[in-house]
Amino acid sequence: MTARQNPRPETALKLFNALPHPVIAVLPDGAVAEANSAAEAFFGMSRTALAQQKLGHLLTPGSPLVSLVDQVRSAGAAINEYRVEISLARPGGGRLVDIFVTPMQDQDEGVVVMLQERSLAEKIDRQLTNRGAGRSIAAMASVLAHEIKNPLSGIRGAAQLLEAEANDADRTLTRLICEEADRIVKLVDRMSAFTDNRPLERQKVNIHAVLDHVKKVAKAGFARHIRFQESYDPSLPPVACNKDQLVQVFLNLVKNAADAIGESRSDGLIELTTAFRPGVRLQIGGAKQPVSLPLEICVRDNGCGVPRELLPHLFDPFVTTKASGTGLGLALVAKIIGDHGGTIECESILRRTSFRVLMPMHVPRAR
Repeated sequence: MTARQNPRPETALKLFNALPHPVIAVLPDGAVAEANSAAEAFFGMSRTALAQQKLGHLLTPGSPLVSLVDQVRSAGAAINEYRVEISLARPGGGRLVDIFVTPMQDQDEGVVVMLQERSLAEKIDRQLTNRGAGRSIAAMASVLAHEIKNPLSGIRGAAQLLEAEANDADRTLTRLICEEADRIVKLVDRMSAFTDNRPLERQKVNIHAVLDHVKKVAKAGFARHIRFQESYDPSLPPVACNKDQLVQVFLNLVKNAADAIGESRSDGLIELTTAFRPGVRLQIGGAKQPVSLPLEICVRDNGCGVPRELLPHLFDPFVTTKASGTGLGLALVAKIIGDHGGTIECESILRRTSFRVLMPMHVPRAR
């Protein structure tokens, strides 16, 4: 078979059934026209049985999946939604899934639906988890500020008094006490960033201006040996954000990328990309409607990558891949992005790690 020939029907069917995620074709009247093996397992019935059903009959009334299929059919464009709770009509059929719906080439043929089921560990909404972790650190930081910083101040003062009369050998020890006391105070101060719950002062910001500023800071210091590559969508609308906090977020991500590459690499590369994804929506706990997050900003590097076992916990407090790290940087990044109504995810393999930030765009207030 040459590259220009169409695959044989049996080959296409094998490829279709080899897909690991449930895929179904839904006709304009809602009937299921086709399903792969993963869909059989997901819905708990054979392909033949599925072909005798309508999508609405497979799900509980008012399912967001049926509504999403109707929207795609009306708009004639693909829509994706992440972390959507759907319930199957059969008992015990509740699932948390990512939904990808796209119209067929001929709209009269209906749409194709792919479902990506989330693992049990991801059934707790990541946004709420990150914010909950932030609140836990805030409470901890308040206690530490009172119960640790004050005694440390006394310990450091005593060490300074001893240093004035100490010999050279003892002076080394008193300086060590002062240095360690200062280090602990800095850690507590970093944790105190989580206690700031004041309303955000937002403004209309061009995200490219933020990224350009971050790049200049990085190239002047920790990333002077690393090549940067930008791929920006020039028509990207502005984001409503606190500019200083967003600079902090991307400076942290770029610093992590530079650390992953290391100082000895001569082929280090950090990619900064932006894109407009109008079909991306996120179901956030407590929100009645999915939140539209069309602004995508990515920071990619060709460094050593993130260990697979750490990926699910990367934005948790005190989780770090660095020997001298505190594990608060990415937790604070997740909190700031969450406070702005966005989300952040990480995908990592050797020589390619991507931090993907999704943000809502600025919407002018009605007068």
